[in-house]
Amino acid sequence: MKILISGGSGLIGRALTRSLLNDDHHVTVLSRNPTRSASILPKGVALQQWDGVSLGSWQHVVSESDAVIHLAGESIAGENLAAILTRRWTSKTKARILESRVQSGHVLLEAIRKAKRRPSIFIQASAVGYYGPRGTEEITEETSPGEGFLAQVCQKWEASIAELESMGVRRVVIRTGLVLSAEGGILPMMLLPFRFYMGGRLGDGLQGIPWIHIQDEVDAIRFLGISNHARGAYNLSAPHPVSDREFARIAGLVLHRPNIFLVPAFALKAVLGEKSMLVLDGQYAVPNRLIKAGYTFHYEQLEPALRQLLQS
Repeated sequence: MKILISGGSGLIGRALTRSLLNDDHHVTVLSRNPTRSASILPKGVALQQWDGVSLGSWQHVVSESDAVIHLAGESIAGENLAAILTRRWTSKTKARILESRVQSGHVLLEAIRKAKRRPSIFIQASAVGYYGPRGTEEITEETSPGEGFLAQVCQKWEASIAELESMGVRRVVIRTGLVLSAEGGILPMMLLPFRFYMGGRLGDGLQGIPWIHIQDEVDAIRFLGISNHARGAYNLSAPHPVSDREFARIAGLVLHRPNIFLVPAFALKAVLGEKSMLVLDGQYAVPNRLIKAGYTFHYEQLEPALRQLLQS
């Protein structure tokens, strides 16, 4: 298959591209910085420059593609630990987070509208943040949309390409939880306090962590891509989400570190401002539709997932 990916240089995009190339698919990645992308993506990927806003020379690839996977969007938390801890959500930051998702969706939609041949499947990234903070409620794909900044971003992100369905393109929306990978993303940052013997819960520790192993993230995306009956939204998270308190217990067990420390909610709010909702608000999202569609998880429980990633 010929597959076009936006946001291919991110954590999920890199792993997905590697998996597809290993199975001899032809992968083209849309990149704002092809030189940088070439240095971090596997050999064999084709690169096309775009700005995520306007049509350009890249759009001819849409007509040649069997599938489009749209992962592009500015990092919500920050690109590194320093950014996470020091860069607050200003009105400009929040506008960039939203616009990077909505505008790139709109321009891909326009490219498909003008394509000589339209792709048969479009996979749209989203997040479990779609549901907003829900306490300890179990979240399925049938749960109503939530409120708050992240929920609004996800809802507008998904809506940006909703018109595809009227064009005869099969549309799948993946609402992803926290992707755990040893190659980057959020996991190394979550484990950093434990490595310094300062691990423990954040706030009251009751907030849900809807995690997913990077292998399941990639394989679930590929599964939904080739399942002709798959349409609409799917939660991409492991069947057994955990509380922050339980995550601390398991992380301490796997790393052989204590998990007795506490970071009070007021301290996180003082340091992070509104962005503290990323660690203090959570969801107990479960992948009901994915399981019903026939996907079998490699990692259903957190402890074996962490042990595999950390090779302990």
